[in-house]
Amino acid sequence: MSLIPEETYRSIVDTMPILCVDAIIRNDRQEVLLVKRTNEPLKDEWWVPGGRVYKGESLENAIKRKIKEELGIDIKIKGAVGYYEDQFEKNPLNLESGLHTLGIVFEAEPQSLNIKLDGQSGGWKFFDKIPARLVIKPFFK
Repeated sequence: MSLIPEETYRSIVDTMPILCVDAIIRNDRQEVLLVKRTNEPLKDEWWVPGGRVYKGESLENAIKRKIKEELGIDIKIKGAVGYYEDQFEKNPLNLESGLHTLGIVFEAEPQSLNIKLDGQSGGWKFFDKIPARLVIKPFFK
């Protein structure tokens, strides 16, 4: 997968929402795995792992890829549980218009807990609940 040139990506993010995937990974005690973010948005906050979907990539493949990249583990997808939409003033591109993301949220089981973080996170641990900001909306009511 080739990277989008930075100026092209800045233009896209400045005008359109970015499609993401997020994972709620639970242990056998039903606690949720969160990572401490090292970059914007939500720098220094505990958050669910995930990230952008590539063109031509299925949502399921995207979440498996992101978890492998960020945590170094494989997951078993239990299903998509809804979506999460947010807008962030602080963003990695320092755009005045901010960052608008739309995330499809999956529930998943870790295939191991031999976690090896990439540079996007400064730590990981299990919590009793998801962050309050992560308001997951159901696909259907």
